[in-house]
Amino acid sequence: MAIGLIMKKALIQLHIAVFLWGFTAVLGRLITLNEGLLVWWRMVLTVVTLWILFGSRARRVSGSALLRMFGAGSIIVLHWVFFYGSIKYANASIALVCFSSAGLFTSLLEPLFFRRRIHLSEVGLGLLCLTGIYCIFHFSPRYGTGILLGLICALLSSLFNIFNKKLVAVHEPEVLTLYELSGGLLFWSLCLPLYLHFFPQPSFFPGWADFGWLLILSWLCTVLAFTLSVHALKVITPFTLTLTFNLEPVYGIILAFIVYHENRYLGPGFYMGFALILLSVLLQMRRLLRRRRPAAAAT
Repeated sequence: MAIGLIMKKALIQLHIAVFLWGFTAVLGRLITLNEGLLVWWRMVLTVVTLWILFGSRARRVSGSALLRMFGAGSIIVLHWVFFYGSIKYANASIALVCFSSAGLFTSLLEPLFFRRRIHLSEVGLGLLCLTGIYCIFHFSPRYGTGILLGLICALLSSLFNIFNKKLVAVHEPEVLTLYELSGGLLFWSLCLPLYLHFFPQPSFFPGWADFGWLLILSWLCTVLAFTLSVHALKVITPFTLTLTFNLEPVYGIILAFIVYHENRYLGPGFYMGFALILLSVLLQMRRLLRRRRPAAAAT
């Protein structure tokens, strides 16, 4: 009975974390700063908070490990820039649909990095996902830039998950996130002057309303969501975590429909494409479940 309650609590924590991550798209549209400044302020507030909370746990790591962490942090920062850029150039729903293809990018890229055989079923699922994105683009070409940015965002998310897989196995999650986001902040601070040269913003500092949304984005959707997911991971398996992450775009799209009524501006092409992408994600989850069962039975 006690084990069941602990598991239930962990699953609730995980779903709250995923829901908060889905809410980031809504906040990205609320904040008026461009994507470059939005990400920089989010990183500043998040990194300062993480150092206050987890700075005492920081451990000295080797130079090569620190470079790998900084590299992973730079990838996740670029992922956020393209994600919020997709929202600014299209809308939250388009960005989230494109982001939902990240898992399929991972299934196609992992064999290249880990030198294992590519399964034809994975290629088929990838093509199904791309067909869905093509449907959205074909019927809504005005969202072309946003779709392209969203696909790059999904690709960067896949690369981050692949590079992060080995780091997670060696380092504590809190310490790893602390160094990764600190490295990402350093990287983006160096890139920001050049970025603002090509994409200028009237003011470097956010207004009071934007600052309030940034605090919610940093404290609730980043720090709190991360803490909840880490505590949940102590009880549930990484496999369950991976499957639950697929709900993030679904939560985000529902929130975008409720808050912004984006469903009024999306034609049949969006729903057709979203249905194909959702089908590809569900089939990928089914493949993982079927692959999981024999291993569980053997155990």
